[in-house]
Amino acid sequence: MANTSHATLDVAEVERFNALAAEWWDPHGKFKPLHALGPARMAFIRDTIVAERAPATTAGLRVLDQVTALDIGCGGGLVAEPLARLGARVTGIDPAADTIAAAKAHAAAQGLAIDYRASRAETLAAAGETFDVVLALEVVEHVPDVAAFLQVAAALVRPGGLLILSTLNRTLKSYALAIVGAEYVLRWLPVGTHQWNRFVTPEELAAHCRTLAFDPLAARGIVYDPLHDVWSLSADTGVNYMLAARRR
Repeated sequence: MANTSHATLDVAEVERFNALAAEWWDPHGKFKPLHALGPARMAFIRDTIVAERAPATTAGLRVLDQVTALDIGCGGGLVAEPLARLGARVTGIDPAADTIAAAKAHAAAQGLAIDYRASRAETLAAAGETFDVVLALEVVEHVPDVAAFLQVAAALVRPGGLLILSTLNRTLKSYALAIVGAEYVLRWLPVGTHQWNRFVTPEELAAHCRTLAFDPLAARGIVYDPLHDVWSLSADTGVNYMLAARRR
């Protein structure tokens, strides 16, 4: 695989998140939006994986039993831990060493066995590792070259496996809500968290997947209800959305 180091990793982004390592599990801290998004994201992930498996293998609480899952850009483990509780054998990678240390400490305190590594997707791909499910959640909008990043992520999905992505659509609505609203008005996120020009439309993301021999399965929006202060899955993909694709 060609050297994609500068295309798939923004060092400044890594350093910024690394500085926030101690805040990952504070539901009222800098990562409050990710905590709030958690139930809707996990519902999409769980239902998408279960739909791809025989019903006989998804009974009980551990509906993802024996599924191997890789969480790229896992952060402090906000998705890796729920996946592990559902029975998946989870590997979580993040280039920020302090973030991985925080994830390991939290998982250990919960009695969860998660294979956390301060590593990059290229390293795992070069070693020939593959997984039933590869997730890249809120990662795509932070990489310099989406096509190069997805090529690496795709190589980690076994034939017939799933690639599950979540990101932000490049619309005027997303600029108004995800940047102006969330960063400057509501202060949900630190100013500068997002760059609108790096947002990707669902159509563009699906096209990238098809180029890599993946068949897009579903795209669902995640919308905020200010009246009830909850996020939920929706047909509206104008701002936040998730997309799944199956490797041929």
